[in-house]
Amino acid sequence: AFALWCPGADGIVTWGSAGCGATSSEVDGQLKKVKQVRANDYAFAAILADGAVIAWGDQHAGGDISAVQDQLRNVQQIQATHSAFAAILADGS
Repeated sequence: AFALWCPGADGIVTWGSAGCGATSSEVDGQLKKVKQVRANDYAFAAILADGAVIAWGDQHAGGDISAVQDQLRNVQQIQATHSAFAAILADGS
């Protein structure tokens, strides 16, 4: 899947295989003030201006962050592997 994001603009356009994150419709309303977008082979993750993270795509590859959502505050950077994401917080953890 692919995602088109223009810094300074609200929203992200996605296309390609739905199972790999091309369908962002469930989170479109939350993708405002995006600061960074990362992709792995099956999902996408976006950092918002306030440090929150929004993810979509295959739930087994980082597309469902509901179990760790409360820990993803003040995120500064996201790194991706083949099928997972790692977040670096403002405090360095």
